[in-house]
Amino acid sequence: MLTSIFWLSLLLLFYIYIGYPLVVAMCALKAKKVACNDQFLPHVSILIAAYNEEKDIVATLNNKLQQKYPRDKLEILVVSDESTDETDQLVEEFALTSDVPVRLIRQMPRAGKTSGLNLLVPESRGDILLFSDANSLWSTDAVALLVSNFADATVGYVTGKMVYVNSDGSLIGDGCSSYMKYENWLRGKETSIGSIVGVDGGVDAVRKQLYSDMRADQLPDFVLPLSVVTQGYRVIYAPTALLKEYSLSTVESEYRMRVRVTLRAMWALLDMKHLLNCFKFPVFSWQLISHKVLRYLAFIPMLSLWVANIGLLGNPFYEVLLMGQLLFYALALVGHYSNGASQPFYLSLPYYFVVVNLACAHAFFRFLRGEKQAVWNPRVG
Repeated sequence: MLTSIFWLSLLLLFYIYIGYPLVVAMCALKAKKVACNDQFLPHVSILIAAYNEEKDIVATLNNKLQQKYPRDKLEILVVSDESTDETDQLVEEFALTSDVPVRLIRQMPRAGKTSGLNLLVPESRGDILLFSDANSLWSTDAVALLVSNFADATVGYVTGKMVYVNSDGSLIGDGCSSYMKYENWLRGKETSIGSIVGVDGGVDAVRKQLYSDMRADQLPDFVLPLSVVTQGYRVIYAPTALLKEYSLSTVESEYRMRVRVTLRAMWALLDMKHLLNCFKFPVFSWQLISHKVLRYLAFIPMLSLWVANIGLLGNPFYEVLLMGQLLFYALALVGHYSNGASQPFYLSLPYYFVVVNLACAHAFFRFLRGEKQAVWNPRVG
């Protein structure tokens, strides 16, 4: 019995993290191209949801003004989620000197990012909606690179790539080091077979006609792309459209963010469970189950693998395998205490693997208790 549990757990983990990506990579050999056109220049609206972002909001607005895109086809809308600091005043002052329209809408009472976006969309004039966090800094060509993909009539949603930068703006690397490099590689392969199932919420774009209001507790970075797939359009990854984030972020804030996002994603999967129907969505349902459902629940075979391995001690073969597990978790612990975006892969990969799965376990038990989360404070970093 323990032997069966051990090998089933190991095979499932192998499929989630290695088998599925390998199958996707093989399918991607016959790639679905995206008909990009850098001469495609529709009107666009950049939507920013902010809560007490006085520290970052001006830099973010300036960053959007630096975009290499026709000024007469660009506007910026900011929703303040009942901010209690100087956020509103700073946005209004910025609008007075901006050479593109900048508008502020105040949401009262505080209801969270999703409700804020629901308020902004009817006020927007663009054919393409772009979503930025209040502290998101984009590469100056990000808007043009995202929008060029919509020249392809099959594309409904485009997401860019998050990279870490130093305090002076110089590039460090992909997101959370090795783990995000792996995720970004997988997104590229998923794009080649049709649609991706995960996006970076700080640098995204959607056709306005495909946007539909969401509940306050729903995660827009997850529900909206799934809604686009439901409507028959592709969700793709544009790796050259960069979102820059500063590398200074505490382990605690990173963990809280992952728990929050995973919890909301689990509710989103429940809301969008029709996409798990393999008869109506044969390819995408397989992707969604493999990349999201099984990934969020990977902590279960991780735990069963550990427990079964301990029960099989006495056999030298399983003792060696247990030592391998102990070494992996020891490297994760070292990675925890030397946290930073410039970690070597043999520390960053075990560390983020463990952090992500602990956050998934935490979120799953909150999900089972029926907890939902619509509002949160700005991430410290």
